[in-house]
Amino acid sequence: MSSTLLRSLVNRSRSRSSNVGAALGTRNYNLVSNQISNHTAKWMQVNEDTSKKSPMELINEIPPIKVEGRIVACEGDTDPALGHPIEFICLDLKEPAVCKYCGLRYVQAHHH
Repeated sequence: MSSTLLRSLVNRSRSRSSNVGAALGTRNYNLVSNQISNHTAKWMQVNEDTSKKSPMELINEIPPIKVEGRIVACEGDTDPALGHPIEFICLDLKEPAVCKYCGLRYVQAHHH
């Protein structure tokens, strides 16, 4: 009797463990890889429609922001829900300083 009970428990645990991957949503890594490469290719392709610009092209259209002081605090947006962590940027150099989060450029007003 104990061997029959043991055998049924082992078989039950084997059948459950084989279904665990399906239950947990085991990923098909080829599918994920294809999704990533397709997403990246969207931004790398040459756009025939000039109205569609990449995020970097859009941010580069914004002229550098002139600031009176030596240090600027960039938050990305006035609305905290749309911004990024605050970054303090030193403006001692003559060329524009770039925010590492959003790409906005800042310069000291008296340098230009």
